[in-house]
Amino acid sequence: MNFIFAIFASIVVSLISFIGAITLFLNERILQRVLLALVGFSAGSLIGGAFLHLLPESFNKKCDYLLPFGIVILGFTLFFIMEKFLLWRHCHKGKCDIHTFTYMNLIGDGIHNLIDGIVIGTSFVVDLKTGIAVTLAIIFHEIPQELGDFGVLIYGGMKKAKALFFNFLSATTAIIGTILGYFLAMHTQNFIQVLMPFAAGGFIYIAASDLIPELHRQTDTGKSLVAIFLFLAGIIFMAWIKIING
Repeated sequence: MNFIFAIFASIVVSLISFIGAITLFLNERILQRVLLALVGFSAGSLIGGAFLHLLPESFNKKCDYLLPFGIVILGFTLFFIMEKFLLWRHCHKGKCDIHTFTYMNLIGDGIHNLIDGIVIGTSFVVDLKTGIAVTLAIIFHEIPQELGDFGVLIYGGMKKAKALFFNFLSATTAIIGTILGYFLAMHTQNFIQVLMPFAAGGFIYIAASDLIPELHRQTDTGKSLVAIFLFLAGIIFMAWIKIING
């Protein structure tokens, strides 16, 4: 039954790729406010998900505490390397080929979504409550990311319909990753104890390196306070899920 929930969760995550279409109907000012709220809550939920849901599943009575924390560092480092060399987000110095960059962005997103799927599949093997919490953290992160990705594809010269289709196609790698993660967690010894801290490191990296710096760019005091509140709300939300599920 948990496998069905895992597949459903990955389908929902994939469908979020269509959310970019709403940017066509929002003016820039409203869009920026929405993104600020989403980024703040997303950063908090990723931190909460990493420390309250993923890391506790990394430990068992027989394990050395040094190992899971070492894997957290490994996950953090590998996500940094992947973003540096695979998940390009910006065209620097105006010298790159926009169209080539657009397709590289899709490839990078496909890899990112595949990893998200592996994490989702593995988390549902742990138990249903962990699977739900991890899926929600990924969803909150995917919403602002997909809004930005759609804008990149449009900027790269794609027609709106084509951009939506290719963005969705890239997102469906999450389903493949979910099947792979679920299978490996069920049939490979200690896979969960390795992947959970690895995913925690990735969550922490995304929150600290991608999302929180975006919040720092907001100089308006009122909006900054809102961002901080939403960041804390994201952490509290993950704590609440942990509490109500025991």
